Amino acid sequence: MKTLSPSDLSAIEAAVRQAEARTTGEIYCVVTEESSHYGETAIAWAAGVALLGPALLLLGGVHVTIPDLFASWTASDVSAAMESAVRRALIGAIALQAVLFVVTAAIVSIPAVRRALTPRSLKRLRVQRRAAEQFIAKNLHLTSERTGILIFVSLGERMAELIADDGIADHVEPHVWDKAMAALTDGLKRGQPEAGFAAAIGLCADVLAAKFPAHPGGNPNELPDAVVVLPRP
Repeated sequence: MKTLSPSDLSAIEAAVRQAEARTTGEIYCVVTEESSHYGETAIAWAAGVALLGPALLLLGGVHVTIPDLFASWTASDVSAAMESAVRRALIGAIALQAVLFVVTAAIVSIPAVRRALTPRSLKRLRVQRRAAEQFIAKNLHLTSERTGILIFVSLGERMAELIADDGIADHVEPHVWDKAMAALTDGLKRGQPEAGFAAAIGLCADVLAAKFPAHPGGNPNELPDAVVVLPRP
């Protein structure tokens, strides 16, 4: 997972500043290492593998033996032997399940493994939720003309979200942002998030400049141009 260097952040900030010179729209960029800890992924995989414990014992040839009924055993001897054999089998199965749970949880907790084993749909939901939280937390909904745009990137998942405020959404169809999002996600996949950001910001500026051109008498900058970098939650 590539992180953004100081020079990358400066380049993105310059791209935002250049883009906003053409429009009254406000472009705000937020980057996070990851949108969730996905702790449930490790637990789910560990529990699933642990449930295989009894099946693994059977495949390994471990089973409860039945005493020879023709031997000179009394009924109490047979009962005690069966009880002991069943107890050992249960203890063995429980111990194996515990070991499988702990080992699997430890392996899946490795960030790269956890990301690979987390369903893409869950990652998408978490990225969308974190982006929506940041849109409100950074006050993008409070610009004077409601023309704020959040470009949110989650590096661990290699996913991005774009949220436009009501003032833009009322005049621009959602599909208009598809090219910008495609450019951004392409940069993430290629391990060049800074290039993806620059391309997406330029494409967003083209749309905003056409619908919300800069005022001749002045173009106040209501939101910081610098990229906000968030830690893992």
